[in-house]
Amino acid sequence: MRTLSHQLRKLLILPLILVALVLFSLITMLLWNALMPQIFHLPVINYWQAIGLLILARLFFGGSLMYRSHRSHDPRWNHQIKDKFAGMTPEEREEFFKKLHKFRHFVHYYDFGEKETGKDSEKEPK
Repeated sequence: MRTLSHQLRKLLILPLILVALVLFSLITMLLWNALMPQIFHLPVINYWQAIGLLILARLFFGGSLMYRSHRSHDPRWNHQIKDKFAGMTPEEREEFFKKLHKFRHFVHYYDFGEKETGKDSEKEPK
């Protein structure tokens, strides 16, 4: 059963999003018109162009709103990857982490219950 406060929060989200869009668009328009024409000799933009500029920036730099991958924070995903990791040989684990580091996924052995690899961990005590 949903409480009144939960239903109220759902009703307030859309207006808050619209207010945020209006404010960000206004700020974008004002900053663009104050700086870009003088610095780069670009034209002045209107409010609707500022909204379009924000949407383009979101698409180019922030991804789309429809597809958001949060796999690394999803407990189900973490469980699946840990199960896969547990069945690997040490050589397969090393190759796995090389591929992850290649694509800038900073995952370490300690994330999977193993100790971290590195130059210091390769040294054996004498």
